[in-house]
Amino acid sequence: MMPWSETPLFGLVATLVLYELACRVQRRWPLALLNPVVLTIAALIALLQLAQIPYDHYRHGGDLLLFLLGPAVVALGLPLYQRRAEIVRQLRAIVLAVLAGALGSVLSACGLVLLCGGDRLLALTLAPKSVTTPIAIGIADTIGAITPLTAAVVVLTGCLGALIGPGFCRLIGLRDPLAMGLALGTAAHGLGTGRMLEIHRGGGALAGLAIGLNGLLTALLIPLLLWLLEWLGVLVG
Repeated sequence: MMPWSETPLFGLVATLVLYELACRVQRRWPLALLNPVVLTIAALIALLQLAQIPYDHYRHGGDLLLFLLGPAVVALGLPLYQRRAEIVRQLRAIVLAVLAGALGSVLSACGLVLLCGGDRLLALTLAPKSVTTPIAIGIADTIGAITPLTAAVVVLTGCLGALIGPGFCRLIGLRDPLAMGLALGTAAHGLGTGRMLEIHRGGGALAGLAIGLNGLLTALLIPLLLWLLEWLGVLVG
């Protein structure tokens, strides 16, 4: 008989149980650093290490949750629909803001990697870091990046955005919840949107819109920027 840790049920049950425990911890001590997603990731790593369970065994069930990310993103359409009139009035400004965020995210990621001595492959792997995981994986596969590392960096980006994003926005004087939602959705995809929904429903709706727009724009921008940088001789080797 196959060991339970090798069945899809293990990864699914372990993730859900640990997430529920993390939510209870966060309710008991409502601190930003005790974000349930961050706690769940840390607990899963500790569990796999202590029990010496290979990551591939966990993935059998973990991939089931990854599949649900797509419907979860689509579900964000409800708060968007509820604020559709306001969004239509400001659509041009919203698209330009997300475009600037998408461009800044890709260029900053690639630029920092190259400035620190990283190679072309690592730069491409980090380029879609601010895009929601299903889209980022698709982009990584298309451009020949290291897909598992891209997925890990995307999750890390979302965790950091959810933890420090709202505080950083207030620090730089960005206090309007709608603008903050747009920023968090663009920079920290689903995790940032989830955090924004806790703060302000309208801001969460715009964050959900930013996820889709950023995914679309980044999927179009990265191949174009890749061609341009290679033509300029920046991304070679």
